[in-house]
Amino acid sequence: MNDSVRMATRLWTLALPRVSAFVGAQVRDVQDRDDILQDTAIAVIESIDRFDASQNFTAWAIGIARNQVRLHFRRTTRNRSQLDTDSLDSLQSIMAEPDFADDQLYVHLRECMEALESRARDMCRLRYDEDLKPAAIADRLGMTANHVAKSLQRIRDRLRDCMNRKAEMGSAT
Repeated sequence: MNDSVRMATRLWTLALPRVSAFVGAQVRDVQDRDDILQDTAIAVIESIDRFDASQNFTAWAIGIARNQVRLHFRRTTRNRSQLDTDSLDSLQSIMAEPDFADDQLYVHLRECMEALESRARDMCRLRYDEDLKPAAIADRLGMTANHVAKSLQRIRDRLRDCMNRKAEMGSAT
């Protein structure tokens, strides 16, 4: 193993939790997430010679992961719940911050989830914990699939806004 591959492997190991969280925030299917992370790792190792050591490696790796996620969605247009570009940009910048506290992100998410009404929490649990599609959620909750999809989008927007407010309050202190 040459020195650049050794360095890439070390840096990748440190960046992996944040890169994984970044990919996981956009891709629900576990196998797809694993495939994207593997493709990202390969791309990182193959392009490590282009990495500027004075820059933040995690931010650079997340940029590569972002490209891999976009490529994945281009290949598989079946996933309609991908984040819009602005949300993706926000997520990428938050996850790439050097002083990012992994635990704090989850604390914010938990607090924002607790602030949701019980029906919204149930919909999130069914969609993300049980990995049910909107049609299956609709059957369980007596709603239309279209109503579930729109409700989930509004819930995601509310969670994102809540987490952004909490992050801003945290950075202001």
